Amino acid sequence: MPAAGTSAKSDQRRRAVVAAATDCFAQKGFYGTTTHEIADRAGISQPCLYRLYPNKEALFAAAVDQVSVVMTETLLAHPPASGGTEAARGAYAALVADRTILRFLMHANCAAGEPLVGQAVRRCYAKQVDTVRELLGDDEAVRHWFGAGMLDNVVAVLGLADIDEPWARVLAAR
Repeated sequence: MPAAGTSAKSDQRRRAVVAAATDCFAQKGFYGTTTHEIADRAGISQPCLYRLYPNKEALFAAAVDQVSVVMTETLLAHPPASGGTEAARGAYAALVADRTILRFLMHANCAAGEPLVGQAVRRCYAKQVDTVRELLGDDEAVRHWFGAGMLDNVVAVLGLADIDEPWARVLAAR
């Protein structure tokens, strides 16, 4: 059992705080979430949160980095055999079926104007482009995958699969 203040204990606490932050940010975004809400969700005090992360922007950037790792691991665990783009989209769809990740990613794009957040979001996109290129092989397939994924995000977050209107059926491809 690591002693108080050791690296292993701090790393474990950081992971718990990032998980709590991801949940909170997914609901209310960067600008609508307070560090007090995150500390409460993580079960720690606000001063403890600030010992782990100097500010909300650094914490949000750490959450983007963690979500990027989860995305990469998920995509690599479900490589497209012969299905190409559609198989890769299936892996992505399974990942964002958890609305927390989907909403978090949408809020991350919106908060990219914050310097640390913007750097983390660009790192995330760079890693995902490299991963998808590795899986699909060419830049045109990567662009198609990202374009289709952005549309899938809109369909999912708006619940268009459950809306029986012509415009919703067109976007949801049904």
